[in-house]
Amino acid sequence: MSESALASIPIVDVRDGGPVRHALERPGCVRSLREEALGWFPRGMLPLTPALDGLARRWLTHSRAPYVADIAAIAAALGFPGIWFLNNSYQWCCTALAREEGTAPWLVRTLDWPCDGLGRHVEVARMQGPAGEFFNVTWPGFVGVLTAMAPGRFGAAINQAPLRRPTRHLLRPVDLAGNAVQTWFKVRHMPPDHLLRLAFETCATYADARHLLETVPVARPVIFTPAGCAPGERSLIERTEEGFATQDDTVAANDWRHGDAAWEARVGGHILLSATYEQAAANSRARREALADWLGRLPTSAFEWVAPPVLNPYTRVAVEMCPRAGTLRVVGFERAAPGELPAPVTRVCGVLDDGRQTTEDGLIET
Repeated sequence: MSESALASIPIVDVRDGGPVRHALERPGCVRSLREEALGWFPRGMLPLTPALDGLARRWLTHSRAPYVADIAAIAAALGFPGIWFLNNSYQWCCTALAREEGTAPWLVRTLDWPCDGLGRHVEVARMQGPAGEFFNVTWPGFVGVLTAMAPGRFGAAINQAPLRRPTRHLLRPVDLAGNAVQTWFKVRHMPPDHLLRLAFETCATYADARHLLETVPVARPVIFTPAGCAPGERSLIERTEEGFATQDDTVAANDWRHGDAAWEARVGGHILLSATYEQAAANSRARREALADWLGRLPTSAFEWVAPPVLNPYTRVAVEMCPRAGTLRVVGFERAAPGELPAPVTRVCGVLDDGRQTTEDGLIET
């Protein structure tokens, strides 16, 4: 598909009302996204959606998630199941790189999910908090933040952290279940995507955001990649529930930068149950090294850095951002058929800090 044929990603102004207003103004999009996302699960699970909603609601209500009221308001207003469950889901494999182009830090990232529809329905929500405005790459009905840019302050992205493998030599589902039980019964901290939204709403500087992301306890291990406006303002923050390790080498996939035998790199889709421990680590390492070795200039004209192995059958969104310039560029991806590499289907060229869309190449004069 040519770039001229790509649908435009909406830039929606929800500074007044936030994610609740976003969802209530686009209920049809929320329903379509829910149906496509839940379609990835086995058919027999679909009737269980209300029960899954109940479990997610119970956990989120007892956690320290600061935006539970938003989820409750959306679920009550729209009146169909799946809102709580999808807000408690977590992204699969992702790849991110923060580096300097001239004197300005840039952040690029992909989100890789097995669910269809995420690239087709992605939107940019213009939001605000006490610290100022920010642009959130998101979907109607989702209240957290996975990727966002606050002009003049910082940008940041979330990658899923590796999986604890206490049984390593047993079946992976045993450890997946064990991690879920650990989160359900023993952890009452906020989800990482809620913490990242809190950072964008309340942190005036990159330094403030980095400190918040390093120190506030989270419900699940996570990798944060924040980037600021001044040279050197970029970091890779590897988080366990209550600990952190901040790395200067700012390229991330879904494993710790310095491997740990007690943890296994994340893999997505059909690979989840078939990959060996070594294959999972190799998959994450290959994506990280390929992005680190990309030598082109940012921003790109056609997201040239999104190539295999960074591009894979589950890539749904790619983002380029520069908080100093106020540039945000987003492309949504979908697959034509299962197993194929996805292709771009939606695109926003760039966003200025006043919310206007920029020229075709997304460049801004500074």
